[in-house]
Amino acid sequence: MRKWSLLLVWLTMGFGAAYAEDSPNAVIESSVKLLAEELDGRKEELAENRQELYDIIDGILMPRFDRRFAAQVVLAKHWRTASEEQQARFIEAFYRALLRKYSDGILEFDPDMITVLPFRGDETKKRTRVRSTVALDDGSTVSVDYELVKRKAGWLVFNVVIEGVSYVRNFRAELDSEIRASSLEAVIQRLEGEAGIGPAQPAG
Repeated sequence: MRKWSLLLVWLTMGFGAAYAEDSPNAVIESSVKLLAEELDGRKEELAENRQELYDIIDGILMPRFDRRFAAQVVLAKHWRTASEEQQARFIEAFYRALLRKYSDGILEFDPDMITVLPFRGDETKKRTRVRSTVALDDGSTVSVDYELVKRKAGWLVFNVVIEGVSYVRNFRAELDSEIRASSLEAVIQRLEGEAGIGPAQPAG
């Protein structure tokens, strides 16, 4: 589940941005269908061409994922002390590193795995949550919640909560420890290396 779940749910939300006028649940359901169509018959080809896979995912996800807000939540207090250059570099490096880390698992996507549950939130509020379950190969199911924020472009995803575990908040705790042990600049440079962005230039 961990291997593909994070990027999968971000991608399904990303597809839904074209349906911003729909309810959050309709966004998810339409997204699952579109993702299945994009991967249909191409999994073996994309498994052999990782860069094309990255490009496809990036083209879908980047305009529809609130990268800046997610980065702010992850860095928390460190965001306020970062320079504008560091903030921009962190946004890009964090996003690109996540994309590379989780993209391979998207090839395991099966739309029949996902069941979107009835919406219980309030669509008039700026933030909401869509709940779903994902069936695993062993017959068990896990809960997957999608946290969205409403922007002018429509609903954008910024976090995924799987079995009560928030990925964004987990990253925040992990990176906070790493920043305390080294520095924000060191963390940014590590992420840039993982994302294939480097070599990073020293902050001014």
